[in-house]
Amino acid sequence: MNYKIILLSLIWGVTVSYAAIPSIDDTPLADTNKTKHKYPNLVSDLEQLKWKNKVLAAQLELKKLKYKNQHYEEEIIYKKRLERLKNDATLAEVKAKKISDEMEIKKSEWELKSEQLEAELDIFKMQYERKRFTDKEPIYLPNPLVDDNQTLIISDRRIALDGVITSRMSERISRKINYFNNKDNSKPIFLVITSSPGGSVMAGYQILKAIESSKSPVYVVLKSFSASMASIIVTFSERSYAYSHATMLHHQPSSYLHGSSNLTEQKEDYRNLEKWWKYLGTPVAKKMGITIDEFQKEMYKHSSHGDWVEFASDAQKLKWVGHVVEHIEDTSVLVDNVDFKFYHKDKKRKKSSIELEEERDNKGKIVVRLPHLMPTDVYFLYSPDGYYQAW
Repeated sequence: MNYKIILLSLIWGVTVSYAAIPSIDDTPLADTNKTKHKYPNLVSDLEQLKWKNKVLAAQLELKKLKYKNQHYEEEIIYKKRLERLKNDATLAEVKAKKISDEMEIKKSEWELKSEQLEAELDIFKMQYERKRFTDKEPIYLPNPLVDDNQTLIISDRRIALDGVITSRMSERISRKINYFNNKDNSKPIFLVITSSPGGSVMAGYQILKAIESSKSPVYVVLKSFSASMASIIVTFSERSYAYSHATMLHHQPSSYLHGSSNLTEQKEDYRNLEKWWKYLGTPVAKKMGITIDEFQKEMYKHSSHGDWVEFASDAQKLKWVGHVVEHIEDTSVLVDNVDFKFYHKDKKRKKSSIELEEERDNKGKIVVRLPHLMPTDVYFLYSPDGYYQAW
């Protein structure tokens, strides 16, 4: 049994017993004397119990005090520990705030530095972009031939024709000619051919019709090389110009059709080629002052393959080109076309939608596949080594 319960039980028993016996102090003197004589041992026992009760009460109070003091000390220790923990938490919070403040300061410094670098980069980009542009304006002349017809001045009303002539290219060139006409039909338009082996007859025909329909005069300029359909465009044009050593090549159309075909189909292809040759070759021959048959014979006189090649200085005498110039001043070049991102290895230049890609055929030879033609269309281009191939 619990020590406290035993102690309390004893005190309660003694108290009850003591209370049941009449107090000597409360008993009359005669009765007291009688009790003492009658119960001498009982009185002695009662006195002892009385003092034991007081001793036990004192002991109980002492134990209570000790218990209270013991818990008081524990409470003090707990409070001190709690206070210490609070202080540690406060200190940790202060340290955390200090670290956070330091990080905010560093973040602000990084952001400021980043903004400064971005500002410097923007300035660099603006300076670079500014350097890409010239301070000059394009020159627009009603008659672009100057310096005794030795220099041709090209404005920004300029259209490039390079590579194989395709339907996509002809659409782009036709739209450009229409755009320049709608913007201002009093200023010349320049169709500049750097190098072209020719291409689709139908596509070339569209370009010729766009030139013919233009209210603005269209100047066709040859810088390096033209063959087949490209040479037809130069020769057909009323206003054509070339460097003296630019090369022109005229020849009969050749079939680029692949795959099996019966005799009837081959005859149909031949008749189609013959029609195009008469349609394109006759005006050239007429301009030269000869017949188409004479034109054809002259081709094979100059080459066993029928490829008649002339420099522009001699082509002018044959009326293949209108004017030979020594200088071409292109005032349309106002922006550096080299893009900044091209200098980075991880950036690849995007191909133009009109560019054709090289590939290997089944024999491992590098070739360029020409776009599929519309029905009755044929390719009129120069490719003696089979570099250009039709599907």
